[in-house]
Amino acid sequence: MNSKNATRVQERGPIDPTKRRLLISCLSAYSASLIPWAWSQPVKDSGHGAFIALSAILTGRQALDQVQAERLFAALSKSDPGFVHAMQAILDLINKQHIDPLALQKILDDGHPTVAMVPRKIVLAWYVGVVGEGDQAHCLAYETALMSVVVADRLKPPSYAYGAYGSWEKSPT
Repeated sequence: MNSKNATRVQERGPIDPTKRRLLISCLSAYSASLIPWAWSQPVKDSGHGAFIALSAILTGRQALDQVQAERLFAALSKSDPGFVHAMQAILDLINKQHIDPLALQKILDDGHPTVAMVPRKIVLAWYVGVVGEGDQAHCLAYETALMSVVVADRLKPPSYAYGAYGSWEKSPT
């Protein structure tokens, strides 16, 4: 270090602990705002935690039903043995490249075809409540599926009869 830089360092004086604490608290608060809110929800293991975090990113929901999350995770893991590994790979990719959720599927389709179906499976499970296809399809949710939840303030699921028993069979006059 030359003498000019040494003089500049000496001119600062001692470190002010109050300013240091303020700086640390501001940086901590900012960092906490970057952590996805889903991580604060209780999880059973790392696979379940990855599912909650990825589900929150993909659905854009701040809070997800924990019972439904457990059921969907169990069904998706059972239907695809590599599901947990693929989810973790996607989360690692999102964290390393800071991928916007709206661009995620195109990036996966273009450069990571082995895990490209995972986001589709997760979103389908949350919104439709179905895991699997064809004869292997399992319906795990209907009224709590996000397709019903997001419109619940205006629409009611069409399969329910809201009148008295048998009111649907009366002919209109």
